Amino acid sequence: MRKFTLPGHSQLSRPHKVSMAGVAALGAAALAVTLVPGQDTQAQASETVSAAPVAFTTDAGAQQIKDVQASVTNQQATASEKAKQIAAKLKAQQDAEAKKKADAEAKAKADADAKAKAEADAKAKQEREAKEAASRAAARKPVYANNLDGWIKQSLDIMKAKGIPGSYNGLYSNIMRESTGNPSAINGWDINAQNGTPSIGLLQVIQPTFDAYHVEGTSSNIYDPVANITAAANYAADKYGSIDNVNSAY
Repeated sequence: MRKFTLPGHSQLSRPHKVSMAGVAALGAAALAVTLVPGQDTQAQASETVSAAPVAFTTDAGAQQIKDVQASVTNQQATASEKAKQIAAKLKAQQDAEAKKKADAEAKAKADADAKAKAEADAKAKQEREAKEAASRAAARKPVYANNLDGWIKQSLDIMKAKGIPGSYNGLYSNIMRESTGNPSAINGWDINAQNGTPSIGLLQVIQPTFDAYHVEGTSSNIYDPVANITAAANYAADKYGSIDNVNSAY
């Protein structure tokens, strides 16, 4: 029977049909790979390729399919490697930031510890120096005898520190004249006594005078030998220039 060809169409030979079918299958596989991204690309591409109708069994067609599969596999491998590189870079950045933070915290703690230690050392040094100074002062502090000589010498040291003039001889001579060295001596007969304010102590000072000329750092007791001497010397310095200028009752 004679075969007719439809108008506008040419009759294809068998090899042409095989080639066109192969190209169509390859195009479908490539389109499926392009449209489906992600980690499942290879599987989906494989499924698409497998599902595509194979209209030929020539060696060239099989090689073309293999080339497509190899290309997809390479693309996946490249994407996977890039993802690994990005993840590694991100982790390196995170590790660097964590290390930077840890280093900053360690430095801050070290600085705080160093500051606290420096302050503690400075305080300990001040306390040590204060104790040493007190010890030296105690070692230098003179010990005065509890007698007239010691009272006069202690009074002279206080007078010197306070800027009150007077000498050992000036104090001694006035003490011997006024009380003969008796710190408990009281004059009960002179005008002061008659007025109700008797003269008291080594230099026979009345209470109002003692109160007015009392030297800070000495006892507030008028009978105290050192307090009595320094108050009287302070009064004499104000009235006569110095206890050394007093040669009689004052």
